[in-house]
Amino acid sequence: MEITDIRIRRVVSEGKLKAYVTVTFDDCFVVHNVKVIEGKSGVFIAMPSRKTKTGEYKDVAHPIHSDFRTFLQDSILNAYENLPEDSEMVDEDFHELE
Repeated sequence: MEITDIRIRRVVSEGKLKAYVTVTFDDCFVVHNVKVIEGKSGVFIAMPSRKTKTGEYKDVAHPIHSDFRTFLQDSILNAYENLPEDSEMVDEDFHELE
């Protein structure tokens, strides 16, 4: 499987959420609302999720194998780190396709 497009929208706020990402695979499958989060040991990605009745968050889509998760995270974070300063910015409440 090949990542054919990564679109990143930086978040304006000063919180832990840094960006929303849309990833396209093989020009035929897209995943919206991957998040770039600033953690205690650096940035990482969080897969799109929804809140359950119990208040837990469950991933809507996620990699099955850790090696693909590493590949996906490395690809997204590389694109995030190389964003031009004038890239698109959104507020923290931005969500695609809700």
